[in-house]
Amino acid sequence: MTTEPQPHENAADGHETADDLALRVEELEQQLGQARDEQLRDRAELENQRRRLLREAEQARKFANEKLLAELLPVFDSLEAGLAANGEASALREGMELTLRQLARVAEGNGLLVVDPAGQPFDPERHQAMSLVPSPAHAPGSVVQVYQKGYVLNERLLRPALVVVAAD
Repeated sequence: MTTEPQPHENAADGHETADDLALRVEELEQQLGQARDEQLRDRAELENQRRRLLREAEQARKFANEKLLAELLPVFDSLEAGLAANGEASALREGMELTLRQLARVAEGNGLLVVDPAGQPFDPERHQAMSLVPSPAHAPGSVVQVYQKGYVLNERLLRPALVVVAAD
């Protein structure tokens, strides 16, 4: 006849008593509680980090043009001074040319390059042909006239140049 182990037998016999099991359950419940607390803290920390990154990204977007706009302020000043001046046309033209050069320097310093392809071969990657014209003075497929300059920003086409191309 086999006997079932009694709850009062000790762990030395390979069996745990009810008290031992209760202690083990309590210990495991404590560990589970600690694990839940850790998980909640980790989740809260991740959420705080996500919010912080979103705030930082929003700030970066909001002030991304700050440097460029600060560099444009002298151009605004020059234009306003030109509009306020009551001088002769040649002085106004000279002031406008100076302001345009100032604006071009700011744009170039921020990665903007002008595409002015007059006399160059037509490049469909950077030019948009508006028409073809016969032109014995130009090589076939070359740009005869530029209607509107194009612009490249940091090697990416911002606007193609609108051109007239010499026919074959």
